Amino acid sequence: MRIGLFTDTYPPFINGVSTSVLMLKQGLEKLGHEVFVVTVNDESFSYKKEDNVLKIPSFPVGIMNFRQSGIYPLRALKIIKKWNLDIIHTHTEFSIGTFARLVSKQFNIPLVHTYHTMYEEYIYYITKGYFDSASKKLVEYLTLFLCDKTIDELIVPTEKTKILFKEKYKVKRDVHVIPTGIDVSRFYNENINKDEVLELKKELGIKPRNFNILYVGRIAKEKNIEFLIENFKNVLKKVRFCKMYIVGDGPDIKDLIELTNKNKLDDKIVFVGKVPWEDVPKYYAACDVFVTASTSETQGLTVLEAMAASKPVVAIKDESFELVINNGKDGLLFKNEKEYVECINKLYKDKEFYNEIKVAARKKSNLYSSDMYAKNVLKIYKKVINKDTNVFKKAFHGVKHILEKSGDKK
Repeated sequence: MRIGLFTDTYPPFINGVSTSVLMLKQGLEKLGHEVFVVTVNDESFSYKKEDNVLKIPSFPVGIMNFRQSGIYPLRALKIIKKWNLDIIHTHTEFSIGTFARLVSKQFNIPLVHTYHTMYEEYIYYITKGYFDSASKKLVEYLTLFLCDKTIDELIVPTEKTKILFKEKYKVKRDVHVIPTGIDVSRFYNENINKDEVLELKKELGIKPRNFNILYVGRIAKEKNIEFLIENFKNVLKKVRFCKMYIVGDGPDIKDLIELTNKNKLDDKIVFVGKVPWEDVPKYYAACDVFVTASTSETQGLTVLEAMAASKPVVAIKDESFELVINNGKDGLLFKNEKEYVECINKLYKDKEFYNEIKVAARKKSNLYSSDMYAKNVLKIYKKVINKDTNVFKKAFHGVKHILEKSGDKK
């Protein structure tokens, strides 16, 4: 099968969507399929035949790290036409997603879409608190139109997102829940250079007696990192030699550094900043616990990465995390500030419990491998193609019947 993945984000840019698309590409290729990627580029147009990645020039739109490409780039269209795609799979509703829908219509290629982003959580960056209600209604309308009226099949990563579509947006079509896979082996301790981890610990100032908390991800309002910072003083009351490392970049990093300084925690909380994609596993290996208080995730791939790295995860009680974490067995969930501190303290004090969680976490992560992800997505592709084939057959037999009835059997 010849498959086109259309996305606004792709490595070296790092976020959940780019990781998801890369994992899908690699998983499908392992299964013997030919996969092409269409994405955006900072300025220039490029196409590398060795990895089948086409990058279209784009410009920043001023909202987080989103970029806008041309709606109908003719140079790209000529290349895509030669690919002779069997199916198109979009991973964005706008920009490249709009182009993909036009390509689908022009070349009559079935289109599958994965909805990755809870846009209602990002309205703040546009409205700055004004007209939130009206803006959310607009997002609801656009999401419903783009994900219900312009595609053949819809995929979402969690049951939480499916409920959003079915109960709030009132989508009538089938909604397929397929969790995004990750390359779990990339985070296995045995696959990480121990000397490099020791060197990283020196750079970060990690001492043997320290109990180290890690956050990896976008530094933005919807990630609720403020919760982690404001409750760190209470963590320190229970765990004296504790430090927190925040890995990533984003629009709120300056505000959060100011909040850290205001709470006099600048010697306890380290903002590492953006790190290369290939170095991320070393940060999991260097720390003891992964934490997140975000309720805006459609899945939360960093939780799976931490589990694959055999690190206990302490996550806020949210539908996205509840589907992955069996509370008290392979991770810990909290509902409030008090429970959050208690979770960290228990993992620090009870070494036997800590070890049980880390072993179970790695085992759980294997259920979310990129291979399993690709196999499940492939089932949807086949469903769409078979559906289109059946429609063609019915149409053909209908015409044949009319011709035979009229006496013209040519």
